[in-house]
Amino acid sequence: MSYKTRLIKMAVKWTPKSMVVWVANKVLKGIAELSDFSVDLDTRKVYAKTTLYGESEAIEVWLEDFSISTDGESYHFNLQHARSNRPWLTNIMAYVVGRAWKIPVTPQLQAYVALVADLLKAEQPVVEEIA
Repeated sequence: MSYKTRLIKMAVKWTPKSMVVWVANKVLKGIAELSDFSVDLDTRKVYAKTTLYGESEAIEVWLEDFSISTDGESYHFNLQHARSNRPWLTNIMAYVVGRAWKIPVTPQLQAYVALVADLLKAEQPVVEEIA
């Protein structure tokens, strides 16, 4: 793991939740309101709770075991588990999980995609030695 990657992980951990919620709500104004959010890059888990504009109940989404893999030429986003408190959204996410989705990379974003891929690269499974 590079120095940049470690620095970004620390920044993500130290960023106050209130700041993320405030910025997201500025961007989503008139569309939705984010009320809760958490991300843990070490365990690869994301949680978000948002209320769509005009709706009374919040939508909650949990994403787990996500990574970016590369074959040297292209990058792929992998998501292993996704669920929601809304059955229709869980059903939609079922079409996304368990697949490698190719990430389109423009030349202007090549350096950033490589950095994000290093940040979210798939962890090697730990093999337990049996004596």
